Amino acid sequence: MSVNLEVLNDPATAVADLLVQATGDIVITGGSSPKRAYELAAARRSDWSDVTVWFTDERAVPPDHEFSNFAMVDAAWLSHVATPPTVHRMKGELGHEAGAEDYAAQLGDDTRFDLMLLGLGPDGHLASLFPNRPEKHITDRLVVGVPEAGLEPFVPRISLTAPAINSAKQKIFLVTGENKVPAVRRAFGDEPDQELLAAHVRPVTVYLDSAAAGR
Repeated sequence: MSVNLEVLNDPATAVADLLVQATGDIVITGGSSPKRAYELAAARRSDWSDVTVWFTDERAVPPDHEFSNFAMVDAAWLSHVATPPTVHRMKGELGHEAGAEDYAAQLGDDTRFDLMLLGLGPDGHLASLFPNRPEKHITDRLVVGVPEAGLEPFVPRISLTAPAINSAKQKIFLVTGENKVPAVRRAFGDEPDQELLAAHVRPVTVYLDSAAAGR
């Protein structure tokens, strides 16, 4: 199954281009790399009424907490547009288990994701599905509570599962920074490491900066 790797001078702009053109159901992620894409998209489009936003994952904290993915997205994007999208946030304040159950109820039985934006951690994790953690193997539900995070901040998480992620019609990874080189090679190289969940997300387009692409 195909991997399309694109090394770009400014991959956040490429993601912003996709967001500005998007309609339907899109899934967004947290992190510093997509934050700039959200800021660029907010500056270029004022009416998002034909978009519904979902999240790949969330920390089990209130929506105004410094660790909250929703708080970052709201500050970078949602609060700056005249007509915001419909937003389905993960309710981290409920805790990881109850929050996962609530999000599963919001999703219903079927996913309908047109576009999904993903990040890749230096350890190879995506969403809040970490290597060497059992949640990455769960296939019988769309959302899972993650009691123990594999990287800072060490707070419980809520995450979409692998089947939910792979159900998206278009899947885009945004990966920046030299510290991501080993994870990029393991996930998207000629011989992907099958222990990484990202190696099973296919077909996929990966936007990289030159630092993350390495050699």
